[in-house]
Amino acid sequence: MAALAAGSLLLSAGCSSNDDSGDTRVRSTGTPDTVSSSPPSTPPSAKGSVKVVSTLTEGLASPWGLAELPGGDLLVSSRDRRTITRIDGSTGKQTLVGTVPGVSPAGEGGLLGIAVSPAFGTDHLVYAYFTTASDNRIARMRYEGTGRAPGRQLGAPHTILRGIPKGYIHNGGRIAFGPDGMLYAGTGETGQTRELSQDKKSLAGKILRMTPDGRPAPGNPVPGSLMYSYGHRNVQGLAWDGQKRLWASEFGQDTWDELNQIVPGGNYGWPKYEGKVGKAGFVDPVAQWRPSEASPSGIAFAQGSIWMAALRGERLWRIPLSGNPGREPLAAPQSFLQGQYGRLRTVLAAGSDRLWLVTSNTDTRGTPKPGDDRILVLQVR
Repeated sequence: MAALAAGSLLLSAGCSSNDDSGDTRVRSTGTPDTVSSSPPSTPPSAKGSVKVVSTLTEGLASPWGLAELPGGDLLVSSRDRRTITRIDGSTGKQTLVGTVPGVSPAGEGGLLGIAVSPAFGTDHLVYAYFTTASDNRIARMRYEGTGRAPGRQLGAPHTILRGIPKGYIHNGGRIAFGPDGMLYAGTGETGQTRELSQDKKSLAGKILRMTPDGRPAPGNPVPGSLMYSYGHRNVQGLAWDGQKRLWASEFGQDTWDELNQIVPGGNYGWPKYEGKVGKAGFVDPVAQWRPSEASPSGIAFAQGSIWMAALRGERLWRIPLSGNPGREPLAAPQSFLQGQYGRLRTVLAAGSDRLWLVTSNTDTRGTPKPGDDRILVLQVR
């Protein structure tokens, strides 16, 4: 099976660390590949704003992944219940789509990131990253939204990639389709075998880039390999800006959490370095935070800025981009909603100046309040 072959090409084990930690790692500013340096058409202002427009829905259990369907409805995954639920984008009504078989929740593992096929209108495919009894893997399922009873609308999962090392913590889990139509996945190093992050033959501690059927994507740094970048501790967020540059958020250990601009083949330092260090051969983060202020999860791009959800930090960070590759943000990162909604897991661009923001207080580490967990609609600039 092609997926199995692809998985064994980069097989290894690992992920690590918990949501509330921040590691020790150092980086430098190598840029193995070039990216467009043209500035964005509308640069962001130094200071931004966030307004909570509404609560779209509430009463979600351990929500993790979020994806938009054509037409504006949402799909949300439950890490611990192993389910995917459809959320009406106007009313917030919840409809159970189905349960994903083979998921084995434990610790930070379970049903994690989800993504909708770029060709969903014709193939009706939904992708999911999840933990099994033996590994983390990516599978795709056909979703039939009409003609089937709620809870029975998912087809059987077809695994496109298996053998991503698993751990009780640091399983990565974020997946997203890029502007190039390829599927990207952020993995962790399991918290057990840190060195796997530097092992180019391992799937752990990496950002992977693959075709929609799980094969190594054309143009990857190492031909025939899924690896796109390495030296990561636990990648939690993926997003592209207006110049199609890839950004990723990442847990540190005890010193620095990070926002990284991803360059093909870049080494992001873990476990040797954490945070900005200026060492040749390593890529420094563009921005960094103490773990108490961040423990970052999902990220999104809107209004010229990266928006980053924070778990332990219980806030939403705005990082205005300068438009120049590898440069510092246009201004210092700015935080919003601190402590108002508890832990924040996933943020997704909703078009124009809107974001969807998912809370994460029912994940065993938060303190749930009535209504948790919920999806908020934000207006940002």
